[in-house]
Amino acid sequence: MGGDFAPLATVEGAIKAVKELPETSRIVLIGNTEVAKDILSKNKISHELFDFVHTEQVIEMNEHPTKAFKHKPHSSLAIGFQMLKNGEIDALGSAGNSGAILVGAMFSIRSIAGVYRPCVASIVPKENGKEAIILDVGIVADCKPDVLYQFAMLGAIYAEFVYGITNPRVALLNIGEEKEKGNLLTQATYSLMEGTNDFNFVGNVEGRHIYGGGVEADVIVCDGFTGNVVLKQAEAFYELIKKRNLLDDYFKRFNYEMYGATPVLGVNGNVLLAHGISNSNAIKNMLLLSRDLVEAKLPEKIKKAFK
Repeated sequence: MGGDFAPLATVEGAIKAVKELPETSRIVLIGNTEVAKDILSKNKISHELFDFVHTEQVIEMNEHPTKAFKHKPHSSLAIGFQMLKNGEIDALGSAGNSGAILVGAMFSIRSIAGVYRPCVASIVPKENGKEAIILDVGIVADCKPDVLYQFAMLGAIYAEFVYGITNPRVALLNIGEEKEKGNLLTQATYSLMEGTNDFNFVGNVEGRHIYGGGVEADVIVCDGFTGNVVLKQAEAFYELIKKRNLLDDYFKRFNYEMYGATPVLGVNGNVLLAHGISNSNAIKNMLLLSRDLVEAKLPEKIKKAFK
């Protein structure tokens, strides 16, 4: 029920996903069942392809996350997190109130033991045809060095087990490549990362090198404030280039629809946070990514690393 174009975009995205998922996978639609079935009927899709959990309440996009969970215990998000906690579903994705999704993740399924702060990761398309992962991109605006160190661990695990990158190269986003560059946070974090055996640290990477050139990195680590600025700037440039009909094969890869959602890393379950403007293609790709997370057993891999 969440997102600017819900529930139509959500249900139509589920229709597209069910055509690509194996028969062993099952999509559960949590929300207004009557509305969902009506959309399926209009698209001439059998109701039997889906499971339905009816809810009467919806957490709106502008509601205070914590208060919304308290006052709307029967909302689609609250019910979804309870099902995830109980093991009734393997992954939960939404394009709804991002704050509510994060509150649900933190207080329903909670952080994995040893993880200081969960984070969210996003994909960076590189000019050489490959992709990098950047994290955090919005949850933890103010970080300490040990938190950034853990982001590096989370990003490396995500890159290896979901994207199949062997021994992923981890870099710290900074204003220069030299180890002494940056503010107190990045200088202290560099000292922690240098010589570590927990991941393959390759040094600093500058903002101009994120998309190609400079230090080659598969995982780029930064605080959530900086990461969110990078992400939103990339989205803005994509829209500007699109408006001017200048898209080529490379810049088409900046389209958020291709990636669907970003996982919340470091919590006891698979939670996916989609863009509020998600259309049916984005929802489809969110569901396909959720399948990849489940198959990779990502929370289990993270628990093992932080044990």
